[in-house]
Amino acid sequence: MRLYSIFSFFLLFMYCANAQHNPLVVNDSLGQERWVESQYNAMSLDEKLGQLFMVSVASSQDKASIANIKTLIREEHIGGVIFSTGGPIRQAKITNSFQSLSKIPLLVGMDAEWGLAMRLDSTYAFPWNMTLGAIKDNSIVEKVGKQIGLHAKRLGVHINFAPDIDINTNPLNPIIGNRSFGEDRENVANKGIAFMKGMESAGVLSSGKHFPGHGDTATDSHKALPLIPFTRQRLDSLELYPYRRLIQEGLSSVMVAHLNVPAMEIQEDLPSSISEQIISGILKEQMGFEGLVFTDALNMKGVSTRGKDGDVELAAFLAGNDILLMPTAVTKAKEKLQKAYESGRISEERLANSVKKILLAKYKVGLNKYKPIPIDNLYENLNGLENDLIYEEAIENAITVVKNKFYLLGIKKLENKKIAYVKFGDADSKPFLDELNKYAKVTQVNGKDLATLKEKLKDYNLVIIGHHKSNESPWKAYKFTKQELQWLQGIASERSSNLVLAVFTKPYALKDITSFNSIDGVVVAYQNSVLAQQKTAQLIFGAISAKGVLPVSSHADFPVNTSVNLSSLKRLGYSIPERVGLSSGKLAEVDRLVHNGLDSLMFPGAQVLVARKGKVVYNKGFGKPTYASTDSITTDHIYDLASLTKILATLPMLMKMEETGKIALNDTFQDLIPEYSDTAIKNVTVLKALSHYGRLPAWIAFYVSTLDEKRKPSSEFYRNKPTPGFSIKVTDNLYLTDAYKDSIYNRIGRQDLKSNRYRYSDVTYYVMKKYIEDTYKTRLDKLADDFLYKPLGAMDTSYNPLEKFPKNRIVPTEVDKYYRYQTVQGYVHDMGAAMQGGVGGHAGLFSNANDVAKIMQMYLQGGEYGGTRFLDARTIKKFNTCYFCDKNVRRGVGFDKPQLKESGPTCGCVSRKSFGHSGFTGTFTWADPEEEIVYVFLSNRTYPSSSNTLLVKSALRTRIQQAIYDAIIN
Repeated sequence: MRLYSIFSFFLLFMYCANAQHNPLVVNDSLGQERWVESQYNAMSLDEKLGQLFMVSVASSQDKASIANIKTLIREEHIGGVIFSTGGPIRQAKITNSFQSLSKIPLLVGMDAEWGLAMRLDSTYAFPWNMTLGAIKDNSIVEKVGKQIGLHAKRLGVHINFAPDIDINTNPLNPIIGNRSFGEDRENVANKGIAFMKGMESAGVLSSGKHFPGHGDTATDSHKALPLIPFTRQRLDSLELYPYRRLIQEGLSSVMVAHLNVPAMEIQEDLPSSISEQIISGILKEQMGFEGLVFTDALNMKGVSTRGKDGDVELAAFLAGNDILLMPTAVTKAKEKLQKAYESGRISEERLANSVKKILLAKYKVGLNKYKPIPIDNLYENLNGLENDLIYEEAIENAITVVKNKFYLLGIKKLENKKIAYVKFGDADSKPFLDELNKYAKVTQVNGKDLATLKEKLKDYNLVIIGHHKSNESPWKAYKFTKQELQWLQGIASERSSNLVLAVFTKPYALKDITSFNSIDGVVVAYQNSVLAQQKTAQLIFGAISAKGVLPVSSHADFPVNTSVNLSSLKRLGYSIPERVGLSSGKLAEVDRLVHNGLDSLMFPGAQVLVARKGKVVYNKGFGKPTYASTDSITTDHIYDLASLTKILATLPMLMKMEETGKIALNDTFQDLIPEYSDTAIKNVTVLKALSHYGRLPAWIAFYVSTLDEKRKPSSEFYRNKPTPGFSIKVTDNLYLTDAYKDSIYNRIGRQDLKSNRYRYSDVTYYVMKKYIEDTYKTRLDKLADDFLYKPLGAMDTSYNPLEKFPKNRIVPTEVDKYYRYQTVQGYVHDMGAAMQGGVGGHAGLFSNANDVAKIMQMYLQGGEYGGTRFLDARTIKKFNTCYFCDKNVRRGVGFDKPQLKESGPTCGCVSRKSFGHSGFTGTFTWADPEEEIVYVFLSNRTYPSSSNTLLVKSALRTRIQQAIYDAIIN
């Protein structure tokens, strides 16, 4: 009784500091002691001995095996079970069944170091410890620990045999490796404490393992007894260090490994798990640990061969263990324990100490008020969105850059890069390549031999090699093959190419690389999960910063704690809504609205993108390119942007010209085009024209005057193939006379000013296009491409897209029955732009939602994107200003702005600082600096006929915008 009282006082003292946050802390000491004492006093010796056993079970086992465990519960009164493989619902049902048979509720354990997925299907896998070891911010590790704890608790698991606090100083360690936080003792201890606190804050007991330290061995104790040949001084300073730290912080339990440690045990080859000197002498007396002590699994070869059935279990208990984990023969072991008790080898005080500690643990996890596990929604509870949020944060903070020669990473100057990707390894690499291609055109290059591969790579000035190994478990093979190592050095020897190596496995893979002299960038991603691949691609292109620190020595060039920090280049990243304060559930309303649009025949298909705080969190394709299509719209399809061209092509050029003094807002049309000095439009200023306050006509139907009496393209103006003087390609088999270019501008000059001050007009952009091209002596499409799209990485944005992209990627816009008399696909829908060879200042641009978002994000970030400053922030502010709001004109200079009254271009829920534009073909984009939101909607509502105005009348685009703002989590 005296021993128990001391122990009880110690535990209360040990946990009081964390009482506010740790549900395992027992503040009701009187109730706790009464329950423990009452249970203990009511037990027979047979029942007390039964409490010492935790038996292995798997929900994947057959009925006979499960029935055998039930027999042990009823007849041997075992104290707990440790679950292995299976599924969560099956395990929950079996647990409930087991608990219903047990007089005292069972203590349920699991090895779930990186989550329940370590053992169970249909559950969540969090990062391995080695990955967590690379994270600087220990609070993230604590979050992971807590989430794993919450999963365990939901499944009725009371103790998770984690964290593994082995210090992995041996790269050849076959059993620890990725399960370790690393080789730095401080890092291992700090990560272990964080993980432990997180898990225990969820109400689940922790267990430090594998005492006294399994990190520096090349032997698997499942198969044999590993030797730990170090001095006691070394063991004290290294292997034991994390245990002392965690014990001070309130570690619930310790698992003792099967190790041969001569410096701690004088008896030759005696496993530490049955060593009284190590357990009772060092762990308990010298280190002052008074929590639960578990053996490692007693069916492992490191100990199971010692003696007959029951001998190992008896030896383990005599050595000082409290719980005998996974015994080979419970009945025989109990018989030997009982004989030892009856003979006096085991005293009542010794037995009471262990059994009462076990009962106290059960009290702490709430088994004094046991309730069955609810089965309903179990799968959903274990696979919720909060897991993804924590996993993503962990991976982003773990990925480690260990080399960045010439500041190659994050990749800048995309306009100068031709990038190849070479795959090494035998695991999936598609997520990595797909994500790379969101930032630039990256081509996978293969070769049957090194010579062929090197020849192909000569066409590229940047090569990215990804080494992809299985992510199924931390024990999978991780090394490069001999051929891969030869190819890597062969590729690296070609100094004409910059070379980046990304390793999607444990960092020890780098050890076999002879030299890194010709490898410019090295990134360690630790795992080959989909998210690790995606985030590594984002890091390579500077969408996210690099924060990780190498937790082990992976090469002579890269010792432990190597780290190259990289700052974000302010490129769009990709994430999930909750990461940026949006609700996935509420964003589902966007899906419903778009499907309603499809069902109502507003358009055949659409793309919708939402970005917030620099991350794309929603990007989907809906419907089909046409109503008769068999293919579905994807995010790769390209749409005719119509009037979005104004703010995505012409306006950025004008803003740059204004910065450099090539144009001013108070310039007049006659200043820009001297030929207009004798026209009615001569005094229209750039400011008024771009604000749609210049009294210009809305549009001019130039094409009508080129039709014959049958309203078909007249042979006076057109040819069906290019001939001298007829080179302007309007569409397939339709070429306009070159002379008509001047006719367009002459006709504009003959226009009278309208009486209405405010009139939305395309005409302005004809004038602006001419001035831009005359100033630079270059076509607008090339200017915009060189200035903006190429360096921005908007590789799917182009005028005349058929010159760059396959036709099936381009969405048709209309079945033209009034001018071109064919399906318009890949050629600009707007007739005036078509008559300018597809390059208009007001229309002609094609793109997808992802690229549109890049340009809008650049605006949102004050003109900066991807490490390049395209425009000054003051310029964007100047053009994003409503100068005639007092005249009831809402427009900015080129940009559309929110309505001044009830109706208008937006949902009415956006800030006054927001801006955007809409397009005739059914397009819309809007950016809001206050909420940091970019919204893009692309459709072909004009297919098959532009007379379909259902999209416009329904206000669907702005209702979607409202749904986005409704999804903001307050």
